Amino acid sequence: MTTASAAAGSSAATSPDVSQSFSTVPSSLAQPLDGTVRRTVLPSGLRIVTENVPAMRSVSFGIWVGVGSRDESAADGGASHFLEHLLFKGTRRRTALDISAAIEAVGGETNAFTTKEYTCYYARVLDEDLPLAIDVMCDAVANSVLNPSDVETERGVILEEIAMSEDEPADEVHDLHAELVFGDHPLARLISGTVDSITPMSRDQIDGFYHARYEPAAMVIAAAGRLDHDLVVAQVVAALAGTDLDRPAGVPDGPRSMDAPVVYAPPRTASRSKDTEQAHLVLGGPGIGRRDERRFAAGVLNNVLGGGMSSRLFQEIREKRGLAYSVFSYTSQYAEAGTFGVYAGCAPGKVDEVLSIARDQLALMAADPITEAELRRGKGMLKGALVLGLEDTGSRMSRLAKGELLFGDILSVDELLRRIESVSVEDVSEIAAEILGGPDYLALIGPR
Repeated sequence: MTTASAAAGSSAATSPDVSQSFSTVPSSLAQPLDGTVRRTVLPSGLRIVTENVPAMRSVSFGIWVGVGSRDESAADGGASHFLEHLLFKGTRRRTALDISAAIEAVGGETNAFTTKEYTCYYARVLDEDLPLAIDVMCDAVANSVLNPSDVETERGVILEEIAMSEDEPADEVHDLHAELVFGDHPLARLISGTVDSITPMSRDQIDGFYHARYEPAAMVIAAAGRLDHDLVVAQVVAALAGTDLDRPAGVPDGPRSMDAPVVYAPPRTASRSKDTEQAHLVLGGPGIGRRDERRFAAGVLNNVLGGGMSSRLFQEIREKRGLAYSVFSYTSQYAEAGTFGVYAGCAPGKVDEVLSIARDQLALMAADPITEAELRRGKGMLKGALVLGLEDTGSRMSRLAKGELLFGDILSVDELLRRIESVSVEDVSEIAAEILGGPDYLALIGPR
């Protein structure tokens, strides 16, 4: 969601009775992890992870659901994103206005986003207002009523969002490239769904998806900032008492689409004609999954290839020849599969030259080792991004949630830095030969 859209209640949104609820959660369930990071698993299977940062006066609180667009059938395409919009439209206790007003009244902010593999609802508030944020966010995620009128309103909003994305070729070209690489697999689908899937989607269809997929065992609650772990657990337990998320641990209805093996589509080129000033292209192919231990070497490789102003692609295409303003490389990693890509936006008449240089650089990196200076720079960029990203509570909260939800393990910052530092020239050469030396997939959007 691009607007602040969620948060608290009116006078009904008082904080739960902590002293009562805490007695239902044995303190022995709280597991210390890395220093100030603690983890508790409730009987329902819901996981709660927190990091206490006493020097900060804010807290970021997020509810992460392990469900995204790859978990949808073709008929349900966009259901996860539709839910992201709807869960803040009203509960049995609060109206949409109650939800949007209460957190704003204490100077907080809320939002949500959907990806191919998970959905996140989050709030950032002053530490003293954390009980309010917990109560409101848990209410919104667990108790949404999905009013038919709200479904129709948000359907219109989402259709406008889809139309807006089609007016942004620099974003659309990445979706087109994913379609080329993943073919018929759900990872190729648009997170927002399509006009054909969103238009007929009924309220009952969305409600069925909601109750089948939002299982506590598939969810993680994460918080970071000035907080007390035991109190957070107590407040979450109180806020979820009597809701569907308070039920015994179970398994989401129906198989997750990640159970279907990923078979990459044959290499191909796709172009869409649009009356734009620039041509937008993505050249790339299959990558590696996030569980692949070589992901750290792939990160270094990406930084050397196109991760900054000192990267090879930026220097060759922009600095030396002035062929593009924006040029970079990237990797997208999912549970068991991934992609890599090189993006450039350039004048239509320069596409062939840009593609020739990009292909030359990919071939060079696939065949020859990077230099020691490039290795140091690539690792330094990774380490800097990791550590500097911990300057705010939102990034800390996201790190906890992603570690728990996507990896089942929250590595310490020191361990992550160690793994980055252990990457060698040989490691980068191995992954470069694998993912850069294969056949390419080209997505192109621009004037004919």
